[in-house]
Amino acid sequence: MASAAQKRIKSISYAKYGYFFILPFFIVYSIFQLWPLINTFILSFYGNGNASANNSASTDVAVGLDNYNVLLFGGDKRSLQQQHEMFVSSLGNTLILWIGNFIPQIILSLSLAVWFTSARLKIVGKGFFKVVMYMPNIITAASVSVLFLSLCADKGTINQILDNFGFDKVNFIENTHARGTVMFIQTWMWFGNTMIMLMSGIMGINPSLFEAAEIDGANGMQTFWKVTVPLLSPILVYTVVTSMIGGLQMFDIPFLFHHGNSDMVNEDIQTVAVYIFRRYKNKNGYQFGYAGAASVLLLFITVVLGFITFYMNRDKDEIAKRKQRRKLMKQAKAKSKQFGGLSI
Repeated sequence: MASAAQKRIKSISYAKYGYFFILPFFIVYSIFQLWPLINTFILSFYGNGNASANNSASTDVAVGLDNYNVLLFGGDKRSLQQQHEMFVSSLGNTLILWIGNFIPQIILSLSLAVWFTSARLKIVGKGFFKVVMYMPNIITAASVSVLFLSLCADKGTINQILDNFGFDKVNFIENTHARGTVMFIQTWMWFGNTMIMLMSGIMGINPSLFEAAEIDGANGMQTFWKVTVPLLSPILVYTVVTSMIGGLQMFDIPFLFHHGNSDMVNEDIQTVAVYIFRRYKNKNGYQFGYAGAASVLLLFITVVLGFITFYMNRDKDEIAKRKQRRKLMKQAKAKSKQFGGLSI
């Protein structure tokens, strides 16, 4: 027989102390994430600074939805129309830069992931190649910008090579060529991380499925499209969503990839995040209202695109099974009502 003290010890639950361990996370999140997010929504409904007022911010004046109206539709004044044109241009640049680096990134990463995880191929030095391909992901964006500014300068390594082979020099930094360069940089930085995620997804697939496909006579391409891709769809959806979020928030490389100070940012690679940062303070004073409104619009666009991505990649077979189960349940209820609510 257990004593009263032993029963009392067994009845004590220590689960509540787990909340003390996770409490610091919620405190830090509330201070550095939740409140700035709420404050961004608040600022989006307030006015912007005026240079004529000694660059003092006039964010204490509520303007309602005017900031959203200006960014989306412009206005009668030239300054308002400029804000609209800059925002639309930055949004277009963001989508172009994201799509332009994501498509080659996913193709390259998926090809390498399948190659490295194939049981048919005996690749020597897999670990070395994985580490080398992942390394650009751990290099800071500032270092990468300095590296490619040096390589792509007028007298940089790439133009010197082109000149030695008799080709004209290319201005990779100051004109529309910067878009292609930024796309290449983003692909180079992130394809290793995407490759590792896809490899983990492929390695999680039951090997017996690949063996069954091989026994049935399926070749490599048939196995890839009929087995690997369908079973890899959850990881692919995750990759698309995370890449989309990171792409729409692209800031570091587009902002740093230029010569001179921050006022000389190339308009062809100015993303929404760069636009938001440049609204912080410029020749027209602080423009927190425009920056907040642009942030909220970017959040809304991200949510909508994420919802569309999940909707397009939903499991149709599972949805059909749910509908069939609901239909059977309704039929069972209808039959039970015919017998006074009693099932037979």
